[in-house]
Amino acid sequence: MGPKTSKVYETLRARLAAGEYAVGDKLPSERTLVEELGIGRTALRQVLTRLVSEGLLEVRGRSSYRVPGAVSVQRPEGLEPWRIHGERDVYDNRWVRLQLWDVEPPGVERFEHHVVRLHHVAITAVTDDQDRVLMMWRYRFVPKQFGWELPGGIVDEGEDPADTALRETVEETGWRPKSLEHVVSYQPMVGMVDSPHEIFVGHGAEKVGEPTDLEEAGHIEWVPLADIPGLMARGELLGSGTLVALLHILAARRTQGLTTSH
Repeated sequence: MGPKTSKVYETLRARLAAGEYAVGDKLPSERTLVEELGIGRTALRQVLTRLVSEGLLEVRGRSSYRVPGAVSVQRPEGLEPWRIHGERDVYDNRWVRLQLWDVEPPGVERFEHHVVRLHHVAITAVTDDQDRVLMMWRYRFVPKQFGWELPGGIVDEGEDPADTALRETVEETGWRPKSLEHVVSYQPMVGMVDSPHEIFVGHGAEKVGEPTDLEEAGHIEWVPLADIPGLMARGELLGSGTLVALLHILAARRTQGLTTSH
């Protein structure tokens, strides 16, 4: 992108981040944006395409851009949550806490349920202009397996997850992302384990040195996004954070491809 195009990209991205367009809102027409922002239609489409690929916009029909997140399904009403009467620690250290919770589901006798509390985690997928993603080939002793992972790690107390995502990427790969966008928060094992995961996606990175976290680093490589389905089929993508982030990127690009083919 040239300076003018980059400025328009940052302008629209800032508007979306500030909530100037509500969830489900349709963006102004291309003609309106061209006149308002002083940019050519081809350059504007380049900006909009990038915003779609980052999940900040979605396309409905031909050249109709909307803020994603609107859904048609309604939340069911009248259902009661489980009652939690108490909790007690069984085991606790700096990495993991095992607890027993005294719970009572609606219409069911109360009982004790194991709960595992782990750390808050941030995972980062960084792509480049060659449709590659920055990954690490590592050995994980629990499944006794080598595989590809995205950089990520524990959010320190008081640390912003976005700062964690940036810090861990630099420490584990030696590459610093040029930008980061938060795309989703989720729990990987919601039935028993409490471990909030934050997924970030970035575009572009600069090499700032060698990995400083040698235990985590392994082999660093820019992996073609076209290889991701094959690596998934071979079982070589390790960790739910890696899968969630990569599936998000592939889904966004598929949506973009379907739109541009019409």
